[in-house]
Amino acid sequence: MAVLNDDVDWDSWPVEDYLAENYRELHPSDAAVIAHHCAFYREFAPGAVARSVEIGAGPNLYPLILASAASRRIDAVEAGSSNAAYLERQLNGTPDRSWLPFHALCRDLNPDVPETLEGALSAVRLVHGDLRSVEPGSYDLASMHFVAEGATEDFEEFEEFCRWFVRCAAPGGHLVAAFMENMPTYRIGAESRWPGCPVDTDAVTEVFTPLTDRLAVGRIPSDPTLPDYGDSGMILLTGVAAARPPV
Repeated sequence: MAVLNDDVDWDSWPVEDYLAENYRELHPSDAAVIAHHCAFYREFAPGAVARSVEIGAGPNLYPLILASAASRRIDAVEAGSSNAAYLERQLNGTPDRSWLPFHALCRDLNPDVPETLEGALSAVRLVHGDLRSVEPGSYDLASMHFVAEGATEDFEEFEEFCRWFVRCAAPGGHLVAAFMENMPTYRIGAESRWPGCPVDTDAVTEVFTPLTDRLAVGRIPSDPTLPDYGDSGMILLTGVAAARPPV
């Protein structure tokens, strides 16, 4: 049977293994995501977005850095206790220096990103909860990275999470997201096993078309510098929340 989101112990997410495998250096695929998203955020004046949200923030700081170019307040919504503890340390202390190249690239591509890493994170507030705990219509901009397809093995639940993601934004609110393409169930570190729901650009387009306006979906190819999780690349999305998509 497919593993569903609530079947998983998200509190035990292996933060250090995940960071070591993915974010202790800036990989070409993430540089491509940053370039794509910087073009999106350059459409906003500094501080033009009153409230933005990062859904399932995990220990990945670069979506928060990107959002800092436009957002007066950024809520990092995270359910897992190990991820939340990492975020709290990054926000309340000195962020890991491994994030400096990410910040530098974000700022090079969008000078509206605050000058320092600490400054970029200063508007971020940690919210301990999951996607389903967010009040619909709460945000002017919603962002999500590698969450819905990595939270379940069931495509219907993936669709449900995408609908909830769109509903986080007020009607007309902006959306930006990235998904792993064709991501199967996978391992991080030596032992831990995590759910995956393989999706491609056609599936993402089909799910989001009735939920959004101005939808744009693209992809970047698989990155050989990253661990082979079985995926075939990344899917990138921008759009605007439609009047009120159904739950």
